[in-house]
Amino acid sequence: MTTAPDLPNPTELAIPAFVLLILIEIWWVRRRDARAYEPRDTLTSLALGLGSTVAGALFGGLALLLAFQVYEHRIFDIGWVWWAWPVAFVIDDFAYYWSHRLGHRVRWMWAAHVIHHSSQHYNLSTALRQTWTGFFTPGLLIGLPMFWLGFHPLMVAFCGGLNLIYQFWIHTEAVKRLPRWFEAVMNTPSHHRVHHAINPRYLDSNYAGVFIIWDKMFGTFVPERDDEPIRYGIVKQLGSFNLIWAAFHEWVGIARDMWSAPSIANKLGYLLRPPGWSHDGSRETSDTIKAAWAARQGRRAPPDMRPDTALEPAE
Repeated sequence: MTTAPDLPNPTELAIPAFVLLILIEIWWVRRRDARAYEPRDTLTSLALGLGSTVAGALFGGLALLLAFQVYEHRIFDIGWVWWAWPVAFVIDDFAYYWSHRLGHRVRWMWAAHVIHHSSQHYNLSTALRQTWTGFFTPGLLIGLPMFWLGFHPLMVAFCGGLNLIYQFWIHTEAVKRLPRWFEAVMNTPSHHRVHHAINPRYLDSNYAGVFIIWDKMFGTFVPERDDEPIRYGIVKQLGSFNLIWAAFHEWVGIARDMWSAPSIANKLGYLLRPPGWSHDGSRETSDTIKAAWAARQGRRAPPDMRPDTALEPAE
């Protein structure tokens, strides 16, 4: 096939299924634990999801335009051959892993992604908490090499939609563990619960979208433990159901920090260093939190968690 097929938006087609599954989960948890859903929190999640859809309609065309500009300079004419679809899906998921990982390690990108982690509840409605401002971060650049290689932007967009659909169902506590062979390769509710945890043991881990193998390959995998209940949210909890504050609070924080920082280097630090970094060392990053926890447990922290290897404040 040489011409682009008329591809639907898979996430839009999946919306009725999302709503149905949320209603089924609400019925299920009410029979067991009514605390799993909080009405105001759920409404905030739904509203953030709607806002994300609007933002996508407003700015998605610009992202697609950039993708086509890169595609014009492709080095291979892959086209629409059948094998390109699974290859594109896997490469797109690999790119998602790195974009997601940077979204937790670079405050500029975290400002957009924090929306998704701001709920203290973990259920299917949490999956709908999606960014309004992702187009204003460099995360989009990570996927551009796919278009340069010759994967059609519409093919990649379709695969990205399937990736998001897969990630919807893993936002639940209703599923405990799946067969070992599946847990070994695929992202699952158990793996993703860890990703949403604020327990020091679990911070900044399990970034996978579909394939958990990326985390296992690059040292960011942490298994869920039955002896440590997960606490959800962000290290400094949002403490509000205000929709606008949920969408923009980290951007406000960055602006305040950059305005008051004493030098250009420190101003850039508040934008480019990990969330929690401060020029005077008065705050905690996930690295310092995990290192302190490891010290309390009487164990040596991995190299990337030790305070002596963390990024030092700029002078």
